[in-house]
Amino acid sequence: MIHIAETVGIGSVENFIDATEQNRLAALMNGFLAAQDRIRFGDERRISIHEIPGHTAEQAMAVYEPAGRIEIPNIPDEAEKLLQHAFDRARPALARVMPSITTCRPWTYVEYGPGQHITSHLDGIAPDPLAWPRQIAGISVVITSAEAGGAFFVETASSDQLWNTQPADATRHGYADGMWLAHDGADNSAIWFQQMPRTRWSVDPAAGTALLYGSQLTHGTLPVVQGRAAKFISWLAAEPDTATPHRR
Repeated sequence: MIHIAETVGIGSVENFIDATEQNRLAALMNGFLAAQDRIRFGDERRISIHEIPGHTAEQAMAVYEPAGRIEIPNIPDEAEKLLQHAFDRARPALARVMPSITTCRPWTYVEYGPGQHITSHLDGIAPDPLAWPRQIAGISVVITSAEAGGAFFVETASSDQLWNTQPADATRHGYADGMWLAHDGADNSAIWFQQMPRTRWSVDPAAGTALLYGSQLTHGTLPVVQGRAAKFISWLAAEPDTATPHRR
């Protein structure tokens, strides 16, 4: 059963990847960007992993990443395998705080330069929260920290505006009793979201640490002031007991 605490929770896995793995991932991505032309994934990019219903990809990018960023959703195979191995290695720690997680979706590489950041938003469980699989949490692993700025944050709120409904007969649909589902469109494209009072909690994790943030928890990053921040992000999901295990 998926409990609401998992979808609004936060956590960390220190040494999710070690220094040798960090260096290998940095080398792989630097080599990839040099070979593929960095600008294709930055200023010339016209697609995004973020979507807003009724908006184009460029409009969604303007909401989520107003100053741009480098984004690579299909990373080199060696990098994907290394990160999926790290996920498997961390399963016991993950299971203590978010026991519904069964799989890690493919990883995406992102990089931020001066002035670049991601605005406040929440990811949501799924377009149809009664369908499977369901996103339980996001995961972020810093490879290179910015010299200044670029901290990750979450935002908590008690406002009723954030919450849309409680699923009827929750346990039959794989949710624990008392489950709430967040309102669609919880990002800066919605005036109600912009105006909703929130409390911000920020953190600047050590390189190699994995941060976990529930799929119904508002999050974002502060603008980089100096240097560049490079990280890998993914989403940790739950599948039904009868689902075919995710192939990694």
